[in-house]
Amino acid sequence: MRLARWSRSPWLRGGVALALVVSAVLAIWWRGPDWGAVWDAFDSVSWRWVILALFVNFLSIVARSIAWKLTIDQALPEPHPRYGHIFSAFCVGLLGNAVLPARAGELARVAVLRRRLPDHGDGTSATLVGTVFAHRLFDLPAVALLVVYVLLTAKIPDWAVTSLVIFGLVGAAFLAVALLSARRHDHRVPSLDDAGTVRRVVAMARQGLGVLRAPLPAALAVLFQLLGWVLQLLAVWTVMEAFDLDAPLSAAGVVLLLMNVATIFPLWPGNVGLMQAAVALPLRNYGVPYATGFAYGLVLQAVEMSVGVGLGLLALAREGISFAMLRRMESDAESRENALDGVHEMIDDLGDEAEHEPEAARESAAVPR
Repeated sequence: MRLARWSRSPWLRGGVALALVVSAVLAIWWRGPDWGAVWDAFDSVSWRWVILALFVNFLSIVARSIAWKLTIDQALPEPHPRYGHIFSAFCVGLLGNAVLPARAGELARVAVLRRRLPDHGDGTSATLVGTVFAHRLFDLPAVALLVVYVLLTAKIPDWAVTSLVIFGLVGAAFLAVALLSARRHDHRVPSLDDAGTVRRVVAMARQGLGVLRAPLPAALAVLFQLLGWVLQLLAVWTVMEAFDLDAPLSAAGVVLLLMNVATIFPLWPGNVGLMQAAVALPLRNYGVPYATGFAYGLVLQAVEMSVGVGLGLLALAREGISFAMLRRMESDAESRENALDGVHEMIDDLGDEAEHEPEAARESAAVPR
């Protein structure tokens, strides 16, 4: 117990995070590119293309938020939340994923939207978590199409081919599991307190996957999510034009896929450095110097993060939430899950004791006095 409390200490977490950041900065500085050449690469940047990339990235976020709106409308009873509230929550989630560890923005967007909904108990929060899971699954058709396009048309290093194939197979497996789960419909809204941890997660996901049982809304959600990916691909290519890299659209597809692979597991904020290396290495096959590709990766990540962070900050102001409150939401959600797990373990222990009590009583009665 003492070890568990110590591991949840904010000072320990802060120290570990700081150590990771410092280690990453030192590693990037020591083993990174020629920083003089990186700096020189910015001299030829056409910033009007960067501004266009920011706008295209904004449109991508709008398309993805509409897909989440369609998912939520199928999972929750009427009255459905307004799109403006969903967009705000979605942008707060983007901000949370950029600045909080372990992609906590996914829980943050649920917490923000939950404040705008009627109080129906824990089931609503559970269902919203399920819609986030379903919304992420709608990325998989777009990813599959992009992987096929890239494998057929792009110049890809062998290590990247292996990564993309594994990425695609894992995504296909998740989609298959989701489709099978969605077929088992449960009209009861799941409660966070009515099942064990694994069963609770499955119930949440199944409720959120309700959109898969409605062909037209599901098709529209996939379409908008696909549109979001297409717009993001165009944003990646637009930044290429800003650096005058003279690379085809298929090269932008490689960059987009590897950028997402490099940020699946956030080892430090934004995985800065790791993402740039993942982008710069395959661009060498197109005659792009490593330092120029690294500089391109820095601008590309700045475009991706600035739109999400900027919209997230505006959404926080609109919702009347401070950044400190956002961090508390993330901590409260995690604490609540830990507390619920403890309650379920305690109930299981009490059940075991109750099963043994009759036997102990019989043994006590059998002892002669």
